Amino acid sequence: MAADQLAVGEAALTDADRLARLALEELSSAREIRAAADAKLEAARQRVADVARQIEDGLGTRPDGLPAMAGLKSGESLPEQDVVERRLSGLKAERERLGAVNLRAEDELTEIKGKREGLTAERDDLSEAIRRLRQAIGALNREGRERLLAAFEIVNEQFQRLFSILFGGGTAELKLVDAEDPLDAGLEIFARPPGKKPQVMTLLSGGEQALTATALIFAVFLTNPSPICVLDEVDAPLDDANVERYCDLLDEMSRTTDTRFILITHNPITMARMDRLFGVTMAERGVSQMVSVDLSTAERIREAI
Repeated sequence: MAADQLAVGEAALTDADRLARLALEELSSAREIRAAADAKLEAARQRVADVARQIEDGLGTRPDGLPAMAGLKSGESLPEQDVVERRLSGLKAERERLGAVNLRAEDELTEIKGKREGLTAERDDLSEAIRRLRQAIGALNREGRERLLAAFEIVNEQFQRLFSILFGGGTAELKLVDAEDPLDAGLEIFARPPGKKPQVMTLLSGGEQALTATALIFAVFLTNPSPICVLDEVDAPLDDANVERYCDLLDEMSRTTDTRFILITHNPITMARMDRLFGVTMAERGVSQMVSVDLSTAERIREAI
């Protein structure tokens, strides 16, 4: 009886050992499966982190911002894979058409912006300089007109007076013509010698033109007389009566101004009216000699005798 119970106990122990070994084997297998699952989970997490990092680096957004970037509304189903692939292929083709990426584009843009700002500053400075220059030109033009008109009035008055002296009467006038702006206007001389109708200078005779031009030259000269005035053959086109008037005018100007007049002439009437003569004579053939005659002193000596 005891032997039977012992045999039963040993058989039960044997079954328990077998079941224990099976349990240990299953536990070991379960541990291996869990370890493999943990490894896969860690790899998946690492992959998710890598993908998230790539998304942030490439697209500048977190994974949860991709639907909005793709134009998908919340809860909307994802598009078909072939649609996404076609769109991706199109975008890649567009990127390839753009060409290579210029890594210095930002630096070049900064440089170009700097040049643009410099050119803009230079343009502004130039515009301001032009504005100031135009203001200066306008001021100079205004002052020039005022001075021109003032000088013109003085010259015109002197011309009218000298014309009457040279012609023994008559009238003359200077006029600005062909433009409203005195700076752009031309000058016309209107003269009326005694006994004639008023007419422009080109219609006067040669002698009248010479006297009129002489009056105009002296009128300009008298506005700002110089210490010395040289007149070269001014009396050449004049007849004897006009030469006398010409000499009378020179006498008056000598008395009213501090100018010394030096005349180059071959006219005997003019030479006879001068204070001193300087000339060249040839007493011997081929030998020239300077001659000076003080007519004013000679006149005083003659009167004393």
